[in-house]
Amino acid sequence: MPEYILDWNKYTDTAIRVAEEGSVLIKNDRSALPLSKGANVAVFGRMQRNYYKSGTGSGGMVNVKHVVSILEGLQNEEGINVDETLLKIYDEWELDHPVDPGLGWGKENWSQDEMPLSDAVVKEAAGRNDAAIIVIGRTAGEDRDNTPQKGSFFLNDGEEEMMRKVCNAFSKTIVLLNVGNIIDMSFISKYDPAAVLYVWQAGMIGGTAVGNIVTGKAVPSGSLTDTIAKDLSDYPSSSNFGGDDLSKDFYAEDIFVGYRYFSTFAPEKVLYPFGYGLSYTTFEITDLGFSAEGTDVSVKLSVKNTGNYPGKKTVMLFAQTPSDRIATPSRVLVDFQKTEEIAPGQTEEITLRAGKNRYASFDDDGRLLGKTGWVLPKGTYSFYAGENVVEAGLSGSFELAEDTMVEQLESAAKPLQAFERLTIGGEYEPVPLRQVEHVDTRLERLPKEIPYTGDKGIKLSDVKLKKNTLDEFIAQLSDEELCLIIRGEGMGSPKVTTGTAAAFAGASKELQAMGIPALCCDDGPSGMRIDSGKKAFSLPNGTCLACTFNEKLNEELFDWFGIEMVSNEVDNILGPGINIHRHPLNGRNFEYFSEDPLLTGRIASAQLRGMDKHGVTGTIKHFCCNNRETNRRCMDSVVSERALREIYLKGFEIAIKEGNARSVMSVYNQINGAFGTANYELDTTILHDQWGFTGILMTDWWAYIDSIPENQFDHGLRSHSVMARAQCDIYMVCSSVERADLDATDTFENLKNGRTDLITRAELQRNAANILKYAMNTPAMDAIMGDRPVVKHIDCPFSDDAIEAKVDLYYEIDKDPVITVDVDTSEGKDFVFGITCNKLGVYECELVACSDLSPLAQLPITLYYTSIPLRVITFTGSEGQDVSQTTECILIAKHSVFRMHFGKRGLKLKCLKFKYLHGLENISFD
Repeated sequence: MPEYILDWNKYTDTAIRVAEEGSVLIKNDRSALPLSKGANVAVFGRMQRNYYKSGTGSGGMVNVKHVVSILEGLQNEEGINVDETLLKIYDEWELDHPVDPGLGWGKENWSQDEMPLSDAVVKEAAGRNDAAIIVIGRTAGEDRDNTPQKGSFFLNDGEEEMMRKVCNAFSKTIVLLNVGNIIDMSFISKYDPAAVLYVWQAGMIGGTAVGNIVTGKAVPSGSLTDTIAKDLSDYPSSSNFGGDDLSKDFYAEDIFVGYRYFSTFAPEKVLYPFGYGLSYTTFEITDLGFSAEGTDVSVKLSVKNTGNYPGKKTVMLFAQTPSDRIATPSRVLVDFQKTEEIAPGQTEEITLRAGKNRYASFDDDGRLLGKTGWVLPKGTYSFYAGENVVEAGLSGSFELAEDTMVEQLESAAKPLQAFERLTIGGEYEPVPLRQVEHVDTRLERLPKEIPYTGDKGIKLSDVKLKKNTLDEFIAQLSDEELCLIIRGEGMGSPKVTTGTAAAFAGASKELQAMGIPALCCDDGPSGMRIDSGKKAFSLPNGTCLACTFNEKLNEELFDWFGIEMVSNEVDNILGPGINIHRHPLNGRNFEYFSEDPLLTGRIASAQLRGMDKHGVTGTIKHFCCNNRETNRRCMDSVVSERALREIYLKGFEIAIKEGNARSVMSVYNQINGAFGTANYELDTTILHDQWGFTGILMTDWWAYIDSIPENQFDHGLRSHSVMARAQCDIYMVCSSVERADLDATDTFENLKNGRTDLITRAELQRNAANILKYAMNTPAMDAIMGDRPVVKHIDCPFSDDAIEAKVDLYYEIDKDPVITVDVDTSEGKDFVFGITCNKLGVYECELVACSDLSPLAQLPITLYYTSIPLRVITFTGSEGQDVSQTTECILIAKHSVFRMHFGKRGLKLKCLKFKYLHGLENISFD
């Protein structure tokens, strides 16, 4: 029985180091940073106390005990003194102007109104202090894109006024950007702050990292994973991101995303280039030599610390390939490495390497050799090494005499709709269109059907112990069982850890009886979202993680995270998110890593390696082109095969081939006319056949499959047949997975009726094989075999209010719609409860409570549904009498978890009464 040690002090320290190394220093003039010992500091901006630990939506809903704000992080530093007079002014103002987070899914406010600052307040603060810190906060996320408006991508009027007044009054003004994504940076030239630092959304310990950085206990070493342009309109995708027609985005910029575009066509539009990042120290990078053995190149560099602080530095290698016949960018990242910490005056040598697979181009119309595939055009190949894409100098080159096919591949996933793409010289050319539909010939590619044997008593453990083959086990599965195994149950299935995203694999009684474990997957990637009220660790966001450029440190952090997953009986975390930062306004960029696919794939691989040490894993998502949140469930990403292969699929390919990714999630959106859940050419031809992927592919939650339903709550999305035949293995999620639910989808009916045009038994067996191979290598499988891993906790910060992974919170309102409770808010704890019902729809919920306080007392309750804040219900004091309030709630799954947060103490909740109003017809999230 394996035993893991979860040392929370070491876990926390690792997260803090990630946050420090991921912070990107943009400007540091007038010796602003680090602050001198004993410095008096005035902190401006209301978000100093209201830190954004992550973006919004499923990727950020981590239930934590405490978040260290930037203010707290600064106050904890003994070497500086925070201006308490100014802080008191902010605290008094906030009493009447509380933070308004926004209620409902995708309804969060991007920012908060700033406190108006009088000239006198700023002038007096300047007289008391040596420096000023301004905190700017932003959030966005799932179903919530940023917008080109004040208070989102741009500063709002209050922030502009604060910036102007503070920068005028202080010679040393330090701007800290608590954001999930890059924002407009024109304020730097406008107001000339002395220092600017992206501190991102760094999880529950973000404020601690900030305190360490500004005092010099830590030295920033982060590098930008995106290009910061001078103007939002400078990004090549701006004219094809949303706009008037939300049904489609045409990827007309093609492969020229981020620095690939700017280095080739518009270097003058760059404000801060890809890879940019300052330090408190300085470095001298010396090229020690270039070598090329065939198409394998290497560059040896020395990195010397020429400053006065110890520090780390990332060095990068870029390729420039022939572009006379096939358009290629001026620069493509082919390798990178971060040094260890280098002491002042010391040197570290690093060798960067790249093989042909790192810089080959995908020829999607056969223009070079008459076939589609990865090619190397004849000509000169030049390589540039340095600290960022602009400052990388020429290291060496080689000549290729002939056009070379690196890997010939059958064309797949081409667009159906004609459009033009950017190409050589800034011109546009027609995009090659699809000529063959692979799904039309799928019957020629079918796996061989395994003859049905019925139950032979073989358990899945027998397969793992090599007593029987997997085929012998699958031969026992009936048509009914094959139709059930491709369904996940959630959210909040009681078959796995309470309050998690789904149970899958052994989600029905019949499948469990065969020894198939019910596997648990949970929302990520910024930590575990556990709706039962169980606390978890909130990690730095994806952008921060990637800005470290430190694969070793990412692996170390996710090593600890993997142990935390095991302790919560979670087999699979739904992350990392590895979509490309195509445009700065994508609300979900905080979850994703970069505009560059190599960096994306390698950071994801590092995280997967960390988790894999403990038998758990992550689901890389969203496969693929989830590059806009607005209308994401319906929109079509129209993109060339070349851009797919080189930009939007490459990170996934790297994570699978180099990071051993075992689990992938498809997307809500369509890619070239077909939803990701049923896109045969993506899911079977590319992912499985060409890449050799042997893991599981699941849908996103309640994803559309082959059409857009009239009612978005129609979880009877029946077309599981076309999903399964595309080799998307698991539909996430169904309200219930039992034999009685077989008619909820079309798969069993199509098997009975012999509809081989839609699905075959052999294809379902293939899905089952993918799922079962995955299931056999999980902690849940180990538990069935009597070898459940044990986690020993050291200094767990949640031990005083620990909740077991599996708890019975559920009330069956079909049997009794009145839930009698006894919740005394004087304890200061949230009330978490679960609802089980078979009749989905809109319910009236009556809350009966009493309070000994007077009617003047305001007692607000925030109601959360699966961690989504739905509404605030306010009681008043009732002098001991029972009173009631009613509200509506929507139950969209058989098992639902609610949480009530009591804003003030003094209310006693006595019972909840549920009354069914109507079904889910005509209900919308909007």
